[in-house]
Amino acid sequence: MLSDALLHLYRLMMRIRVFEEKVQELHKLGRLPGFVHVYLGEEAVAVGACSVLRRTDHITSTHRGHGHCIAKGADVAPMMAELFGKADGYCKGKGGSMHIIDTSLGILGANGIVGGGIPMAAGAGLADTVLGRDGVTVCFFGDGAANQGVLLEALNLSAIWKLPVVYLCESNHYMEFTPTADLTAGRIYRRAEPFGIPGVEVDGNDVLEVRRAAAEAVDRARRGEGPTLIEAVTYRFAGHSEGEEAFVSAYRTEEEVESWKARDPVTCFRERLLAELPDRASELDDIDDAEQASVEAAVRFAEAAPFPPPGQALEHVFAEAGA
Repeated sequence: MLSDALLHLYRLMMRIRVFEEKVQELHKLGRLPGFVHVYLGEEAVAVGACSVLRRTDHITSTHRGHGHCIAKGADVAPMMAELFGKADGYCKGKGGSMHIIDTSLGILGANGIVGGGIPMAAGAGLADTVLGRDGVTVCFFGDGAANQGVLLEALNLSAIWKLPVVYLCESNHYMEFTPTADLTAGRIYRRAEPFGIPGVEVDGNDVLEVRRAAAEAVDRARRGEGPTLIEAVTYRFAGHSEGEEAFVSAYRTEEEVESWKARDPVTCFRERLLAELPDRASELDDIDDAEQASVEAAVRFAEAAPFPPPGQALEHVFAEAGA
């Protein structure tokens, strides 16, 4: 890849990292309403996959969706405003952390329902097929959703109808507070085999490996050859949700967490870039500073934004007659 493209991948990964670290900080200070689930440690998956998509392509997301949205092009300012519950947020302050959506960017919505984005992705793929468009949908989901029956239903229909969908499991080793290995038989990517579609396992901490696998799957889908199931093996550095220590006993050892942090996808990619592009080292520092400043500006934007007026509580909730 060209050096500018590599730096762009790093910029997006750093943007997600800084955004999520700020979200952690704000939640600890009690400045964000409701639950938040941060994407720390999984940045390479979203960035690698979305880097091969067009603006008109679609993604479906999860309760841990901030990284997906940013990687697909979402602006951190209205994202932060949404987390604050403000009217200038992507969902007018009514969706919060788990329901960010921007159809103009192909973001069909994060989803608080485990596996909720899977049938939506199949539907988006069907729409592209029926309407003769060459769009592709990437469906992000986690270990827990992999055991939902809807995944098998979606894979079946996608295989039969050759829908242009890439099912991408972010396999981070935990289903909320339970190790995935305790509840899941076999490898998730091998569930593609009975449907006669490709199943691929990749290192989810390597943005270039994720990008390579996603590019192959997206190209295949765009050619009309149907879906692919990718299992990106990664790890979330934080808990399932912020503040969980108030009601859940420790379920991971410090040694386990630190062993994965030693494979930090952002840090490792930065070191790789420094080795390959030593003459552009200062640009990495500039990127770090710029993303920090951007997120701080997003917080100021969110703080200054108004809350939605009570009279608008039912707007954008139900379809309007004749719409």
